[in-house]
Amino acid sequence: MENSTKEQILEELARLYPDAKPALQYKSPYELLVAVILSAQCTDERVNKVTDVLFREHNTPQKMLELSQEELEKYIFSCGFYHNKAAHILSASRDIIEKFAGEVPSSHEDLKKLAGVGQKTANVVYAVAFGGDAIAVDTHVFRVSNRLGLAHANTPEKTELQLKDAIPRSDWSKAHHWLIYHGRRVCHSQKPDCINCTLKDMCEFYNVTAPKQK
Repeated sequence: MENSTKEQILEELARLYPDAKPALQYKSPYELLVAVILSAQCTDERVNKVTDVLFREHNTPQKMLELSQEELEKYIFSCGFYHNKAAHILSASRDIIEKFAGEVPSSHEDLKKLAGVGQKTANVVYAVAFGGDAIAVDTHVFRVSNRLGLAHANTPEKTELQLKDAIPRSDWSKAHHWLIYHGRRVCHSQKPDCINCTLKDMCEFYNVTAPKQK
């Protein structure tokens, strides 16, 4: 794909979603961190319902560690994968207290030092909570960016690297949200609304892949 086409795609995404922002509800970097951990393979709507209750009494690392893993699992059960998620939240909370004086670290490198925090979670917290330049590749970003042709990769890790090359650094965090919004509203997993998509003339999936599938 030519750079001019990539620029046109980004310009259209920016036009379509000028107010794109995180759907997760949080009031502090720590709350965001917990919410992002819970959001793995779970809808943001469900996470917000769970954290609305959880954060009433357990919205800091210290307060979270007042819960046993079994007690935390009862709060987050409906988010799925609750055993692993509870373990990650408690481990990360301990690391925040023991290694970072009770404050969520603001650098990407330090965020990844927290137990249970991987690349995607670190990217989201770094970008959203601390204004850093990062692209978190979730299922929407992976699907939409590869369909459009902004990336040609078979893993989130490779997709992230290619998107960093394709998108100006100053737009990384915004593009993350643009792609998520487009994935939720138009470029659905099973039935993408290609006919009504204003990006279809520039989209590799629509112009190359989809016609062969008809």
